Amino acid sequence: MNDVVSALREVLPPEALFTDAEALRRYSHDDAEWAAFGEPAAVVLAGSVDDVVAAVRVAARLGVPVVPRGAGSGLSGGANATAGCIVLSLERMTAILEVNADERYAVVEAGVINDDLRQHVAGHGLWYPPDPASMSISTIGGNVATNAGGLCCVKYGVTRDYVLGLTVVLADGSVAKLGRTTAKGVTGYDLTALMVGSEGTLSIVVDVTVKLRPLGGREERAIIGYFPSLTDAGRAVAAVSAAGIVPSALELIDRMCLHTVAEWQGWTLPEQADVLLLAAVDEVGAAGEELAGRIAGLFADAGGTGVERATDPDDVARLFLARRLAYPSLERLGPVLTEDVCVPRSAVPEMLARIERIAAEADVVIANIAHAGDGNLHPLIIAPEGDAAAKDRAEAAFTRIVDACRELGGTVTGEHGVGLLKLPGAAAELSPTVLRMHRAVKDALDPHGILNPGKAFPATVPATESATEPATAER
Repeated sequence: MNDVVSALREVLPPEALFTDAEALRRYSHDDAEWAAFGEPAAVVLAGSVDDVVAAVRVAARLGVPVVPRGAGSGLSGGANATAGCIVLSLERMTAILEVNADERYAVVEAGVINDDLRQHVAGHGLWYPPDPASMSISTIGGNVATNAGGLCCVKYGVTRDYVLGLTVVLADGSVAKLGRTTAKGVTGYDLTALMVGSEGTLSIVVDVTVKLRPLGGREERAIIGYFPSLTDAGRAVAAVSAAGIVPSALELIDRMCLHTVAEWQGWTLPEQADVLLLAAVDEVGAAGEELAGRIAGLFADAGGTGVERATDPDDVARLFLARRLAYPSLERLGPVLTEDVCVPRSAVPEMLARIERIAAEADVVIANIAHAGDGNLHPLIIAPEGDAAAKDRAEAAFTRIVDACRELGGTVTGEHGVGLLKLPGAAAELSPTVLRMHRAVKDALDPHGILNPGKAFPATVPATESATEPATAER
């Protein structure tokens, strides 16, 4: 460990290197509850690409793992340290290097906060759509690492849909520029897309070229409906999908989340607030009015009460703020184990019903929020601090939810990444052939396995399998 620190001191400015106990503790893990972590040998707060290169070259020479990190807001353990590693934080790399309004793209360093980018490009009449609930604290580099989604991704897509190019540092310390700035391009393999969602296991992202959209041309309308049960709300979600409607957002918030947010913020809720569905459309004029009316009708047909529409920007913002505050409000009650399963939209009612049964049978408290419009559900499992039995029940419920998701044709993570928490689920979801493909890519780009080892996909690949596998096993 002393060798690592000494080697880093030789190549880094003093302000970039931290070895004190408080820094090692603070940077040893992300926000995932109960995911394992070790104590790093050192924390590097890179201020430039040169700092990243220097740190990675030391790691490569000494065979020391490197764990990249953004804001540490992840919920799957993807930024958790391994014992004796170098935690390499990009949080100081916050420059917006270029905004090209004519071609509609921006180049930003990895540590830029998502909402800072959105506000900056708005000044150029442009919009960066991916909007995870953590947008005010999460970094663009971290969003790239997990292919983050957000509230509006049901219509506008996820991070991968907006990444045109990347500058990355590879495991040997070399720098590669990937991608393009043109609207189209198919030269070579799509290595840019490969890096998005790779959780720092293939390279370290130092800057990102993102595609932007025009800011104008949208009129936000919100539609809210209260439902007597999660299953009823799920039926409304399925009905909107079956009708071929693509809202700009369709979010679910259950009674527990609503009331913890209301208590925290001093809001008053209507008596029927058991489950809230919050939809938005952004079509202009009569088209937007017609679409909002159709969604309101579907909500009512599915048993929704108190169905209302809002067009005032402040009212719309307040409604969506309740969704964004749901997770931090629950954290005030105790440790929260956060799920991130994604099922076909038609399976949302059944998945929500199974979550309710699992909560009752496991005797655990599960609150529910969801990007319901694309089937991405976030059951939030709460266990009191220090209650070991409750923690065991929570972890058992977590596993059962993952299994139920897969039984319904879903995937174990929609936007938080596999990290550490979803490794068993990923092992079940990915076939042996696909796991070997993952291993081959990892070995080619990181032959000594120093980049975020043990994350994103299971390390063990089955040695044998049948000569042919059903196509449905391949993901």
